[in-house]
Amino acid sequence: MPSLLSPIQVGPLHVRNRVFMAALTRNRSFPSSTPNKLNVEHFRQRAAGGVGLIVTDGLLVSPQGTEWPNAPGIWSEEQVNAWKPVIEAVHAEGSFLLAQLWHAGRAAHPDMPIQKRSGTPVYGPSAIAAKGGKFRLLPGVPEYVAPTAIDDPMKLVSLFKNGAINAKKAGFDGVEVHGANGYLVQQFLDSTSNARTDEWGGSVENRCRFPLEVLRALIEVWGADRVAIKINPGGGYNDMGMPLQETLDTYSHFVREANKLGLAYINLVRYNIAYDPTGRGTEHDVIASYGPLVTAPTLLVGNAGYTPEEAAEAVESGKMDAVSFGCLWVSNPDLVKRVEQEKDLNTQIDYKRLYGSNSGEEAEERKGYNDYPAVAA
Repeated sequence: MPSLLSPIQVGPLHVRNRVFMAALTRNRSFPSSTPNKLNVEHFRQRAAGGVGLIVTDGLLVSPQGTEWPNAPGIWSEEQVNAWKPVIEAVHAEGSFLLAQLWHAGRAAHPDMPIQKRSGTPVYGPSAIAAKGGKFRLLPGVPEYVAPTAIDDPMKLVSLFKNGAINAKKAGFDGVEVHGANGYLVQQFLDSTSNARTDEWGGSVENRCRFPLEVLRALIEVWGADRVAIKINPGGGYNDMGMPLQETLDTYSHFVREANKLGLAYINLVRYNIAYDPTGRGTEHDVIASYGPLVTAPTLLVGNAGYTPEEAAEAVESGKMDAVSFGCLWVSNPDLVKRVEQEKDLNTQIDYKRLYGSNSGEEAEERKGYNDYPAVAA
């Protein structure tokens, strides 16, 4: 698959192929949302397996009661220092590592231990609770709660900027904004979660303001060619989804405006039924709808359920510049090498252990995370 395996320039980074690794939250940064040697091993394995560009787990920009326990953060000096060995391991194997900056917004819960310790409420654009999800680790398995509407969204923009500053201190190669999966950035974009009547809500332009302000803040830290964003206009996850025309209008405007900033790339997540467990999403052809709006120097990256063959065809045809894979990197730490050598892919993911045992015991937490074998050359 020469097109998929050919090098590509991502801003200033000369990346060895177009097989990227998507952000994957796997609950293995314990204690206190801080990376450890298991995380070093995990990313080293995949860098050694030939990946061109890796995006971290979503890195929380402040303590939040997310449904993902032991999700890593980037708000403290301890976390900055703990990421350094991970980055060094990835660089030693010839890959690059971007930090995905993440705020859960209303998809957090006030009773989660980390949220309690933070001393802050669960924030969202408006005091509208999401529907559907359960917090399985809390007694009684409660659902989402109505968040506190943030008085000044620029306060949350500053959290993203601080995360970007910390990511630069740690030695990352750039940052990606988590604008997908129903978290804070997407909550501002979506009219079902954003009912504000000020300059941050209502019209398409106002709802797009928050993510654009976040991007501009990160550009101040990194420069545009080391900043990217991931979005999933199809919605679904964490109760996202608008009527089709509103979705097209909103995301078309946002992609056009983001493209003007000269970002490293825009990562478009295709609609996938797996990300829409309650059927609230908006099924449409995401790549065809917004892909043509992404123009040089910004690259277009596709995501969600691609096979290597499908990805190669998309790159060869010019539909996109690169493809990021998620699940295939879970069970194939040497995914690129398997593709190069035409080896079978391992599609048997240990879903029981995928998100960890939350025990904090190293031997137990390795299972389903770092124990997938590579094939011999």
